[in-house]
Amino acid sequence: MRRYLSIMLVLVLVAVLLVGCGGDGDGDTDNGAVEPKGPITIGSKIDVEGPVLGYLMAAVLEDAGFDVADRMRTGATDVVRRALLAGEIDAYPEYTANALTVFYADEQIDPAVLQDARATFEEAARLDLENENIVWLAPAPANNTWAVAVPREFAEGNAIFTLEDWAMYINDGGEVKVAGSQEFFDRDDAMPSFEEAYGFSLSAAQKVALATGDTAVTAKAAAEGTDGVNAAMVYGTDGTIAALDLYVLGDPLGVQPIYQPSPIFRGEVIDEYPEIADLLEPVFERLDLETLQSLNAQVALEGQDAQEVAESWLRAEGFIE
Repeated sequence: MRRYLSIMLVLVLVAVLLVGCGGDGDGDTDNGAVEPKGPITIGSKIDVEGPVLGYLMAAVLEDAGFDVADRMRTGATDVVRRALLAGEIDAYPEYTANALTVFYADEQIDPAVLQDARATFEEAARLDLENENIVWLAPAPANNTWAVAVPREFAEGNAIFTLEDWAMYINDGGEVKVAGSQEFFDRDDAMPSFEEAYGFSLSAAQKVALATGDTAVTAKAAAEGTDGVNAAMVYGTDGTIAALDLYVLGDPLGVQPIYQPSPIFRGEVIDEYPEIADLLEPVFERLDLETLQSLNAQVALEGQDAQEVAESWLRAEGFIE
């Protein structure tokens, strides 16, 4: 009888151990905690907006149970792109037109595609998936393209609201001095494209080429009239635009390509975790021009930390707890 009880006790203990070690088949660990998904390494460019967007991506994924490695401020476009292709990072925020004007510049792209936001995104997504197995997720509706901004008082006082108006002002002998990076003045798709399309030409004396491409510097020069500067190179989502009361000149001819920010991932990551697309789409859908300008201003002008800015906005919008 005693031997029978001993055998029964052993069997009960074995059964308990088996249940305790077996889990529930959903990735639970021995103590019932869910194993994190990933890790996923997220990088970004070194400008103001890159880390803001990168931390938005990281915080949403972490809130959904992903283990995220922080590689923000990876480098300039070419550096962060190489890191993605080499598998050193798994994702970063990129701009749709860069795929067509930089990554696949040798492709015969219909110019009309670059003037259409949806067509630009679809072509970028197609080319990168077919050539590099890179997946582009739904972009933000904001357009972070090259632009020219002038002080609002100057714009209203001279009835200059578009690049067409500005060209007429220049050709009539109006005083103009533009602050921008050397790249802005040299790249065919930047100031030279405006000059060709709108029929004006800036002299060397009308250009203030800065070593930095920091639009906070160029915008401040225009706002304060530094050395006679009354126009500046900016990007569409710059936080300095509203803060410094600048007016972005309209581009009625659609000269500039459309640069919508989009999360891009190595295809292997999306294959393993397809839910990432659904997690990030509603977040990026909410990032209109005014929202990105506001977030960027908190970093560029107020000196706030990009990660704190991103996470605070996500909590306020109900995307994370």
